[in-house]
Amino acid sequence: MLVVSRFRVSASDADAFRRDMEVAHSALAARPGYERGTLGRNVDDPELWVLSTQWEHVGAYRRALSAYDVKMHAVPLLSRALDEPSAYEVVEPDTDLNIASPRALG
Repeated sequence: MLVVSRFRVSASDADAFRRDMEVAHSALAARPGYERGTLGRNVDDPELWVLSTQWEHVGAYRRALSAYDVKMHAVPLLSRALDEPSAYEVVEPDTDLNIASPRALG
């Protein structure tokens, strides 16, 4: 599964944000089920940043978020992400996708 978190960061906060994002990415990368990830900044709008990670499955990502080091170093940064859906399933040839419907609690 892919997790794409986008952030709007002012130019004056960019250096500190980059350091925080590197620390957050390292904490996530140390968790079981992490496969790969990248940090990025938009080439047309330098105030737009992204942290993209790929996970073995959604359960691995959810368990990673509950780990102490991730709560300390990644969750505060992730809470600054733009308010938009961030979890995506990987679409590969001849695979079944999740049912396309809103999810309900309860």
